[in-house]
Amino acid sequence: MTQGTTKDQEIKPKILYYGTPVVLLNTLNEDGTTNISPISSSWGLGDTIVLGLGLGGKAIENIQNGSDCVVNIPDPSLWKNVEALAPFTGSNPVPDYKLAEGFSCQKDKFGASGLTPKPSKTVKPARIAECPLQIEAKVNNIRIPEYSSVFAIVEVQALHVHAHQHIVIDEHHVDPVKWSPLIYNFRHYFGLGKELGKTFRAET
Repeated sequence: MTQGTTKDQEIKPKILYYGTPVVLLNTLNEDGTTNISPISSSWGLGDTIVLGLGLGGKAIENIQNGSDCVVNIPDPSLWKNVEALAPFTGSNPVPDYKLAEGFSCQKDKFGASGLTPKPSKTVKPARIAECPLQIEAKVNNIRIPEYSSVFAIVEVQALHVHAHQHIVIDEHHVDPVKWSPLIYNFRHYFGLGKELGKTFRAET
């Protein structure tokens, strides 16, 4: 079938997670412990990272209370650790909408996931040692769209980027052959496939 004759149809997906990297977002709880929230809505531009956070969750609560954050990016080998966090929230009491979806409260997210805390350089939330990329960031802006009452758009600025040595080429470059983010694709976990090529602006 040629491109000109390809047929399509209008669909109504329940959720538009069409294939984005998983982020484990660490924020500071009121008692000084670190909360971990798995999210799949993020993108980076320069040193700014834009995060989509559901309202009613512990991550947005902590950020609204003044917490900075760590954007931890797992690789495919950590998908079971990520999924171990999926049914939990740090919010207590659990919001009604999360109760209806089967969530329960879990304070010790590190224990529940089998992941290891690692001190950050300048922000208070701990990093996740197992994640090949860990980005300490400060929160610059929180916006709740007028057209939605279920999520917030949060802009954070990267302060320090920590990378596992085996994926680093030099101070300025991550090796795209050795680094593969965990991808959340319509609620299924994937890694990257074989490299297809590179842009003319690539420096590696």
